[in-house]
Amino acid sequence: MRIPPFALERFQSIHEHQVEINLTESGVEPLDVGELLGAEGTDLLLDQPLAYTQSNGTPELRAAIAATLPGVTDAEVLVANGGAEANFVTCWRLIEPGDEVVVMQPNYGQAHGLAEGFGAIVRPWPLREERSGPAPRWAPDLDELRALVTDRTKLIAVCNPNNPTGTRLTEAEVAGVCEIADRHGVWVLSDEIYRGSERDGVETPSAWRRTERVVVTGGLSKAYGLPGLRIGWAIAARDVAADLWCRRDYTTIAPSALSDRLARHALAPPRRTALLERTRRMIAANFPIVGAWLGAHAGKLAWVPPEAGAIGFVRYAHDIGSTALADRLRQTEGVLVVPGDHFSLDGWLRIGYGGRAASLREGLARLDRVLAELPLAAAPSPAGS
Repeated sequence: MRIPPFALERFQSIHEHQVEINLTESGVEPLDVGELLGAEGTDLLLDQPLAYTQSNGTPELRAAIAATLPGVTDAEVLVANGGAEANFVTCWRLIEPGDEVVVMQPNYGQAHGLAEGFGAIVRPWPLREERSGPAPRWAPDLDELRALVTDRTKLIAVCNPNNPTGTRLTEAEVAGVCEIADRHGVWVLSDEIYRGSERDGVETPSAWRRTERVVVTGGLSKAYGLPGLRIGWAIAARDVAADLWCRRDYTTIAPSALSDRLARHALAPPRRTALLERTRRMIAANFPIVGAWLGAHAGKLAWVPPEAGAIGFVRYAHDIGSTALADRLRQTEGVLVVPGDHFSLDGWLRIGYGGRAASLREGLARLDRVLAELPLAAAPSPAGS
């Protein structure tokens, strides 16, 4: 097994704590422990034994996670150290050498890299930037998916809402993906870690229960503003969840006892609602800042307005590669953004706008200074055109 380098994660881990302004995060400004605990204070933690927890997550936490989707039982939940571990053990369980794996693109690169590492053949399924309908969006083509799925296909991997575009699949599109998978006996891995961060407040349709062969992953990092807890989960049929637990025995064994306890606190129904409302308020407050900045650069910069998540995928018309541009911005202005070629789309930048408004404005102003020094190449054209 040879895992390819995970360029995005390595890029962030090297640089994100060394710059003055970090615009690479795809979640909102994290809470501190005091904000999360509120009036209950630290007493909640002081009585917590620093022992191993139940390794698939405490029953209380699994029940709280189960309550986020209809009809889930705690036996169908595996708690993991972040959504990344949940995705890892799922791919480990499902993918064998020689399988074909269809992966939505652009996408967070984990499923693609793991599929290659486990010896599968990856078939990209591209979202297309469309501007012909009532509103521009990154749209999937279900007919194209039907053509990609063959008798050798083992898994369809989607990220919904999507990273990096912020688009979300409609009810009909989620149903269509699962119908295609069901017809061919193919598994669906639906990474739904951004679910709950929608700008309009309407939660994204889940793939759960639409086919027998589905695993839904999620976590507290993005929509909840709690990435430092490193709490994620996989939701699957009871026997599959048990298989994933077996594999987790070989990875990190158990979540942190403090993280498990804080996650239970965060997912208590009124508090869960409050955390998601906080996320949507922050996204709503910062979204116009990016929109106004782009409006001042018409013809040079553009995006499809994201529907969910605190991320904007911005294309530019300047004569420079995206990694070179991100490096230049970091080295000269102390600002970090994600180059689009980490998503196999050069000429784009992923800009996180879920942090403090003042830092966002300053970061965009510094990006302006760098762009002003660069010649234009050509007017940007839609991806997939």
